[in-house]
Amino acid sequence: MVTRINRLSLRAARAVQAWMRGRHPAPGALVANLVNAVRPLTTAERALPITVAALVAVASMLAILPASPTGATGGTQGAGNDVRIAIGGGGRLDSGVDPYLAATGGTTSGADQGVGQDSLAYQGPGPGLTFQPFTIPGDVSTSASIEQASLEPGPVLDDGTLLTGYYPDTTVEDGANLLQTYKVKSGDTLVEIAHKFGVSMMTLWWANKLQSKDALHVGQVLKIPPVTGLVYTVKATDTLDAVAARYKVDASDVVKLNGLEDTTLVVGQVLVLPGAKGAPIPTPKPTPKPAPQSASRTSHASSRTSSTQAHYSGGRFQWPVVGGGNYISQYFHSGHEAIDIAASYGSKVVAAAGGRVTFAGWKSNGGGWQVWISHGGNLYTTYNHMSALTVGTGQTVSRGQQVGRIGQTGNATGPHLHFEVWIGPIWSGGTRVNPLRYF
Repeated sequence: MVTRINRLSLRAARAVQAWMRGRHPAPGALVANLVNAVRPLTTAERALPITVAALVAVASMLAILPASPTGATGGTQGAGNDVRIAIGGGGRLDSGVDPYLAATGGTTSGADQGVGQDSLAYQGPGPGLTFQPFTIPGDVSTSASIEQASLEPGPVLDDGTLLTGYYPDTTVEDGANLLQTYKVKSGDTLVEIAHKFGVSMMTLWWANKLQSKDALHVGQVLKIPPVTGLVYTVKATDTLDAVAARYKVDASDVVKLNGLEDTTLVVGQVLVLPGAKGAPIPTPKPTPKPAPQSASRTSHASSRTSSTQAHYSGGRFQWPVVGGGNYISQYFHSGHEAIDIAASYGSKVVAAAGGRVTFAGWKSNGGGWQVWISHGGNLYTTYNHMSALTVGTGQTVSRGQQVGRIGQTGNATGPHLHFEVWIGPIWSGGTRVNPLRYF
């Protein structure tokens, strides 16, 4: 029974499908087929199976029928027809005649018969219809073109930032590019390097924040400023006038040397201050006195020293700088217990009297390269700020013998000789006196 019901349901469904596909000319044939298909099932005992079969048939037809669209949908079928344009516009024509086809002699067939609401035609005032096709003017371009972007796209960062290639100019003029570098070679001295670049030794000392001249080593890279002066890094609240006043330099010279277009200083900006001075080289503390000797030896040495201390038998000192044009640039006074003799860089420096060299080398006491000489009778002389030394420690020298050359090493503002006379051991209990009394 179930099999027969299934067969009848299938026949009914096929009849509906055939009618929908246009295989039967009229709906009457469809009805007749359905009546013939269900007539054997009209008895009372078959009512329930019939109901089930009907439900199956309805479900089959629903599966065949197209589903109703839900939401936003759309689509296209085929190439379609061109847009019909008529002068004056218009709406649907009740006559069912397409004026476009009427004007061109065309025909319609099937579902395309009649004028739809999307067709435009001119409906004149009279009973007759006229149509003039719209002609596009010749000066209107109808060729396809690519729309140009108004801004060329640039790289996009991970956070979505678009880089356009435009950025503000944030460069700051300073003197960092004025600095040169020099790699220390074997045998180099700070004085020689400074002389090679035409700046003072102290300029290199300040620029490289050195602690000792003896700390130079082969391969060390030194900053070389373009002129004698300081290399200064701008700090918070600094102004050009304040920096110039602090280091006693001309603000206009700073602007010119560093190529500043804007005199507003920026923290971290590097400036070369021509002619400025930094802190002097620290003066070392005197070395401790040697341990006391036995009483008998001390008494004998004291008696010998006292007999010769006030009597120097070497004669008057020779002027320690050779060559014309030298002069005393600073005399002996409190706070400057020596005389400064200004002279050309490299001029010869000679021993003021004969004696033995007790020290020849560099001292970080502000005197730079220097020589100490003991002349006997507890009398000593020192020769400071030299650019070169020509004697060594322990060497015996005669009056007028060269010991070095004029320089400006140590705490010096120009080439000169700082000449001292000591009564008693140098920086070890002795006293400095006015050198002019010995010439």
